[in-house]
Amino acid sequence: MRAAFFTEYQGPVAIENVPDPTPANDGVVIEVGATGLCRSDWHGWMGHDSDVKLPHIPGHEFAGTITATGKDITRWKIGDRVTVPFVSGCGHCRECHSGNHQVCDHQFQPGFTHWGSYAQYVAIGYADTNLVALPDDMDFVTAASLGCRFATSFRGVIDQGKVSAGQWVAVHGCGGVGLSAIMIAYAAGANVIAIDIDDEKLAFARNLGAAFGLNARTIPDIPDIPAAIRDLCQGGVHVSVDALGSAQTCFNSVASLRKRGKHIQIGLMTGDHAHARIPMDRVVAHELEVLGSHGMQAFRYDAMIDMISSGKLQPQKLIGDRITLAEGATALMNMDHFVGTGVTVIDRF
Repeated sequence: MRAAFFTEYQGPVAIENVPDPTPANDGVVIEVGATGLCRSDWHGWMGHDSDVKLPHIPGHEFAGTITATGKDITRWKIGDRVTVPFVSGCGHCRECHSGNHQVCDHQFQPGFTHWGSYAQYVAIGYADTNLVALPDDMDFVTAASLGCRFATSFRGVIDQGKVSAGQWVAVHGCGGVGLSAIMIAYAAGANVIAIDIDDEKLAFARNLGAAFGLNARTIPDIPDIPAAIRDLCQGGVHVSVDALGSAQTCFNSVASLRKRGKHIQIGLMTGDHAHARIPMDRVVAHELEVLGSHGMQAFRYDAMIDMISSGKLQPQKLIGDRITLAEGATALMNMDHFVGTGVTVIDRF
């Protein structure tokens, strides 16, 4: 099969012919119909993720058709159209038994712990526990956009943030995660404030439901963005999401909360940002909550897909460029430049 392949961190990503995968006893092989280009893949290529072992095929948000099944599979068959959370739980550990597959002790992560979906085929383990059936009317490009950014944002906003109608929500960073969070918070009835450094992305955020957009480049000092947010909603937001993952956006997010508010960290914090400064004086005095959000369990996809089917959520609006596998290999290496608006999807292999 053709795959985007690299043999060294931060090295060339080349299109190579590699052997087709075979399913594990508890796994399946999926022919990839589409796969998203995500900044998490860039982190893996950079060497920020210790799970990524060389040589490697990236890619973790995808959808496609099952072409082979392992001998222990009982719920799925060849020809089924499916997607899968980027964190797949083993189904047997303590965390999985509690319903928290997204923090499984023995995670299967395509594109990280195992070869991923920047390829014509991808092998997935723990398939009976983690595969998600796609509605017949959902195309692979839309479904691929759900696997990481949209699902993680759904859990962050709905399950972790418990956003409800009339609340104020700030979203820091208007990439794929941030735009997803804006759409979901707006669908929940919240008043959303979008923060970014790109006016084009802020305009897109307004089209998705953001009531206000703040350009952080014109307010460069860390304390000023939180003050501007607090002024807009008379005291701070109920929920604030760091959708980018940087020391500054994390600080701004926590500092923009009203008393007893919730900060949701979705953007990955790596390298020099891994131990970011947090205004703990405010956390204590205002009884703030600081929560992480790492993927979403397969069994929670039904709630998200129901909102999509009803039209309350329209992830297809987030789709930006559709590119080839070869173009995706080049785009992966350039993701630190934050080029483009919306979600870029590889749909030709």
